[in-house]
Amino acid sequence: MRGNSNSNFKHIIITGASSGIGAALALRYAAPGVRLGLTGQNAERLEGIAKECRDKGADVESAVLCVTDRDAMKAWLERADDAQPVDLVIANAGISAGMGSSISGEKSDQVRRLFDVNLSGKLNTIEPILPRMIARRTGHIALMSSLAGFRGWPGAPAYSASKGAVRLYGEALRGALSGSGVKVHVICPGFVKSRITDVNEFPMPFLMGADKAANIIANGIARGRGRIAFPWPVHMAVWCLSVMPDSLASRLQRALPAKREMG
Repeated sequence: MRGNSNSNFKHIIITGASSGIGAALALRYAAPGVRLGLTGQNAERLEGIAKECRDKGADVESAVLCVTDRDAMKAWLERADDAQPVDLVIANAGISAGMGSSISGEKSDQVRRLFDVNLSGKLNTIEPILPRMIARRTGHIALMSSLAGFRGWPGAPAYSASKGAVRLYGEALRGALSGSGVKVHVICPGFVKSRITDVNEFPMPFLMGADKAANIIANGIARGRGRIAFPWPVHMAVWCLSVMPDSLASRLQRALPAKREMG
């Protein structure tokens, strides 16, 4: 299946493509006959990924954009779709932070920033394209959530809540769009090697490389999977935690480490 997962997609949008999973997905899909629209915040890294994708034969348009800029995202995405209909949008851009050693709660600015990027940024990415896909009765929307979105993580309340909101929204949207021709995929990775996980100071079970994660995601999308959650042992563990009685789950969660505060 790996060799076939590019064939159905000719114009792909990927946000957060300058590093981590986003960069690995861009390189995974890059091939002759494929047009890629890539966004990121770091111009140097983004251009490096764009060049690698062009070297693999892809036609690439890159833009330094923040997904929280609703008007700029709308204008760029609509221009991209006007040039060639987009058939896959991967709303990947996201940030991570937690409470660190604080016992007084998360800082208000951090909470709002996490929701702005992780949730509103996803909406700003898919809303300009979704009505066009519905009108064409074809297309794929992939939303990057996390295994942290299955139950609130005491060490990172806003992060886990923002990822949980993305998961629930994507799963509901998939049902709402049933029969429309538009497929929705919710991606729930565990720990993946990236600039985000590099700052974690705690053990990360089943940590995997971004290239491996990108292969799992691309193959899951190609197979039409609604939820792409991995690795399976961590997925099973967080699912079990989410269905446990609250008192038991809360006791187990007390041992979980905290993410660092946003710098």
